[in-house]
Amino acid sequence: MPPRDADPAEGWRELTELDAARCIAVPGPDDDKYSRGVLGMLTGSPEYPGAAVLGVEAATRTGVGMVRYLAEERPTDFVLRARPEVVTSDGRVQAWLAGSGTDASSRSPEAAAKLDEAIRSGLPLVLDAGALDRVDDVTGLCILTPHAGELQRLLEAHGERVDRTAITTEPRRWALAAARLTGCTVLLKGFVTHICSAEGDRLTVTSTTSWTATAGAGDVLAGALGALVATNAARIAGDPDALVSLAATGALLHARAAALASGGGPIVALDIAQRLPAVVAELSSGRPA
Repeated sequence: MPPRDADPAEGWRELTELDAARCIAVPGPDDDKYSRGVLGMLTGSPEYPGAAVLGVEAATRTGVGMVRYLAEERPTDFVLRARPEVVTSDGRVQAWLAGSGTDASSRSPEAAAKLDEAIRSGLPLVLDAGALDRVDDVTGLCILTPHAGELQRLLEAHGERVDRTAITTEPRRWALAAARLTGCTVLLKGFVTHICSAEGDRLTVTSTTSWTATAGAGDVLAGALGALVATNAARIAGDPDALVSLAATGALLHARAAALASGGGPIVALDIAQRLPAVVAELSSGRPA
């Protein structure tokens, strides 16, 4: 097992609204779709095309200038029906999001080649769900977005024997262990989300509704994260440690949007994505949504 900190809780703090506001890139009069950030997305699959739609909806509503979506025909068709402004041809991007709605065991040769290109590009990267198996090949800065079960598999792939109960009991310890083993920023999802890098900030984001536990909510979170990374690419280049606060901001946007959509009742994942613009406006202007 990885060594324990002298105090497992040491250094952790809850992300504040002011912290999050600093991570919202509000476009100015001289910005265009490229300067606002282009996010490349390798998400969805023939089996799970809806995940691609949810991630694209979230990314476009979080403030990215363009989404460049590159995947197989079926998910691409779903995406274009929902968001015709999405670009489906190769070209420059500032960051990549990969893995949502995919399964490593059924990855096609074409999808594998695109994923390999993104991972080896050196650009900032968000690895979710079905792309977490490629973490050891990452060449640039990276955010990993596992839930407890995915973190268990990731840790065991790196020689650490741990069960899911241990992770949910000590999330701070095991999120840090994963960050140290992979060299990536880790966002461990939960009612309290834990975000950390090996040596940098340690942040938490606490939800206000359990209705967020719904199918596709993780795909929405991934899209929001990808957009934040793409819109802040220049900042990340100058300050790699900013990735932790950007990841935590994505979790905060997601939690706030879910609470706003819920109003105390049940929601579906698309409801969360649709509320993201109001939460972005709230944080960037200081006005309540």
